[in-house]
Amino acid sequence: MERNFEEIARENERRKKLLQGKHDPDTGEGCCGKRKRVRVGGRYLYLPEPMIKDRDYKRLAAAVDEKAATRMHAGMRRMEFEKLRCRYDFEFWAWRCTKIKDKVSGRSIAFILNSPQRKLLAVMEDQRLKGEPIRVILLKARQWGGSTLTQLYFAWLQLVKAKGKNLLICAHVKNSAAVIRQMYSQILKDYPASLWEGDKGSAKERQKGFQAQTGATDTRVVPGRDSTVTIASSFAQDTVRGLDISLAHLSEVAYWMDSPKLSPEAFIRAVCSGISQSPMTGIVMESTANGTGNFFHTEWLRSKNGESDKRAVFVAWHEIEMYRKEVKDVAGLWNSMDGYERSLWEQGLTLEMIQWYHDKRKEAPDHSTMMTEFPTDDTEAFVHTGQGVFAASNVDAMMGDCRQPLARGELVGDLPTGGRSLEGLRFREDPTGCLKVWEFPSTNARDRRDRYVVAVDVGGRTATSDWSVIAVIDRGENDGSGPMRIAAQWRGHTDHDLLGWKAAQIARWYGEALLVVESNTLEHESAGSTSYILEELRAVYPRLYARTVQDEVTMRKERKYGFHTNRATKATIISCLISLVREHGYAERDIDACRELMTYRQLPSGSYAARQGCHDDILMTRAIGLYVALTVPRVIDSGCSELKEQVYF
Repeated sequence: MERNFEEIARENERRKKLLQGKHDPDTGEGCCGKRKRVRVGGRYLYLPEPMIKDRDYKRLAAAVDEKAATRMHAGMRRMEFEKLRCRYDFEFWAWRCTKIKDKVSGRSIAFILNSPQRKLLAVMEDQRLKGEPIRVILLKARQWGGSTLTQLYFAWLQLVKAKGKNLLICAHVKNSAAVIRQMYSQILKDYPASLWEGDKGSAKERQKGFQAQTGATDTRVVPGRDSTVTIASSFAQDTVRGLDISLAHLSEVAYWMDSPKLSPEAFIRAVCSGISQSPMTGIVMESTANGTGNFFHTEWLRSKNGESDKRAVFVAWHEIEMYRKEVKDVAGLWNSMDGYERSLWEQGLTLEMIQWYHDKRKEAPDHSTMMTEFPTDDTEAFVHTGQGVFAASNVDAMMGDCRQPLARGELVGDLPTGGRSLEGLRFREDPTGCLKVWEFPSTNARDRRDRYVVAVDVGGRTATSDWSVIAVIDRGENDGSGPMRIAAQWRGHTDHDLLGWKAAQIARWYGEALLVVESNTLEHESAGSTSYILEELRAVYPRLYARTVQDEVTMRKERKYGFHTNRATKATIISCLISLVREHGYAERDIDACRELMTYRQLPSGSYAARQGCHDDILMTRAIGLYVALTVPRVIDSGCSELKEQVYF
């Protein structure tokens, strides 16, 4: 498809401008939460609305505006105002009161939140300001400072917001927890004395950092705040039982000890059961991914699906500001992009992001490794840390064939159901339509005869159920040239009878294609639904796939319409698909199909299934349709006036 590179460049500039919002923790512009623009001390500030409602705000703001007798008095007034602001404005507090080590220069600098950190902060602040307990599960992608932000936020709650809040820091090993606590200790040492909120006389103790608690080697006391910080590891679960804590920072949970005696689930239950479901309490469970099926992955899925008390937060690589690179040649970059990278553009990424990704991929041995280190979504983060049925390198190769469809919309007939639904077929373009077309039906009647196979995987009717998918497979030209390839695909939710007629419409449009309907879902529904739907189709569409079955009582063979997926047939079609993917035996067009290949696994029982939280609806249409396309002979004889009625499996 011809591309207007000037138009792409203009769209890219539009996207970049959306990312250029100003962020200044000093003035508060662009910072988290609802803010109001006010003039204080001769300049404009963007202050949190709860701060402006504080009974001391007007007095302190007016005092800053008044002319002071001496510079010292002016400084004291300003400090009192800043102290009030620290209680309401975390980003100002972090910038004004804390320092972190710059990874490039090694110097201590004021802490200014980056974009991913502000994303995490927004979730925690939303919960706090609503009076809810703070509960977050954080899936980390590379080192963007998620653990640092969590620790600083909990420190703010302890040092500024409330006294008596005890904190537990627990990591895979104790050394990691100690490193996190050391960051906290440095905060105490660097804290401005004029803004310290501790008890009288605690300022000097603060400069020494933490104080050891008598009889508890892993617990330190926060001076003047009636609070403690305790560290623990996943190897010593008994040490956390009975602790009086309000805040828990649980780090790298996916790597915690998991054995019959020590499990992350039991440990976290022991920790969290003592934390009340009340405001100003917090639990943040964070980790990089470590495969699927473990406790952290299960908790992530529960949170993502709204079944947990925790809010799920994931930061993709392209949300991190440093992962962008200047684009000197728009056309050159575009022409070098594969299907996966073009899908990033369709998702709304800028060319600068894609340029960085494109160049960074050259350092990785394969795309799977790249997706492990720099996942675009949470599925990639989990999947590429484990092993699947299909080799990641083989799926990577298939992604190069993926592309945007030539058209998108719906195929309609004279009526939505019945025989007349197959008459007057016409394609209506609609950007929200469920039918994607990569190749329109061949216009040569001889060339397209028995060329296409249409496979149907029956899903659910509602938006929360499995997808229904109709895939059109092009077997190639009659002379044998050209590989098998995906020509079109319909994916959506609808009633099963409407799905059947939709599939028949698409099959007729593609030259009376062989229509293969996976019948498991239909056969497990109410008695007679299979025969009702498929027999109705059979009456007006003769090219319907059928199989032979043997009656266990009469031992007579009979014909049944539809492809039945059982343990034997599924093993056969998946083995066939594994071979085709390995040999690049067909051209895939849909990037979502490749994602499903990546998330498919073999269970300990030997059966196959999608990983938890993932889908295999598109994959099954490929497995069924490609198997039938390879094993059912084509009818190419141009002198044949009638097509075969059915085939048997």
